[in-house]
Amino acid sequence: MSTLPFRAFLVFMQKVNTNAMPDDPWSSPKGKFAGISKEVSVALGRKPLSMDLNERHPFDVEILRLKPGMTPYPYHSHAAQWEFYHVISGKGTVRHQDGTTPIEAGDAFVFKPGEPHQLTNNGSEDLVIYVIADNPVGESVHYPDSQKWAVRSPERRLLRSMESQDYYDGEE
Repeated sequence: MSTLPFRAFLVFMQKVNTNAMPDDPWSSPKGKFAGISKEVSVALGRKPLSMDLNERHPFDVEILRLKPGMTPYPYHSHAAQWEFYHVISGKGTVRHQDGTTPIEAGDAFVFKPGEPHQLTNNGSEDLVIYVIADNPVGESVHYPDSQKWAVRSPERRLLRSMESQDYYDGEE
C-alpha cells in the first residue's frame, strides 16, 4: 500500500480537454466520403502503428463529427474489431446488414466483428458521435460494395484479388 497522498497520483494522470483539441477533417479524393475527427486516444499518447500493447492502448476513442450530407466511410465490416457508438447530438442513419436505421442524440449501438455498417448524416445539423473501438492487433476490414479487403499488419494494404488497391477504388 502506498504512503503517498491521493493527490500525488493525479500528477501522473494523462488528461486532454476535447473542447481544446483541433478538428482533423478528411475527405476522399472525389468528396463522396468525409468527416471530422478528434482522435482522443492519440491525444492521450496512443501510437496507432505500434505493435506494443502499452503504446497501442486497448481501445480507441474518437469524437466523430459529420456535417449534413456527410458519410465518413464506405460500407464495411471488421474481422476482429468491435465498435461502440454513442450519438451525442444530431440525427442520421446507420446502414447495416438488415437495412437502414435512423439514429439521434442519446442512441447507443454496437457492431461486432463481421457486421457491416456505415453512418450518414441525413439531418440538418452536425451529427456528433463518440466511437469506441477495441483496437485488435492484425485487424482486417471487408468492403462488401467493392469486394475489397484492408489488411493491417502493421501497415494497411487494400486488396481485391492479389492486386493492391486504392482505398476509394470502386467506392466512388
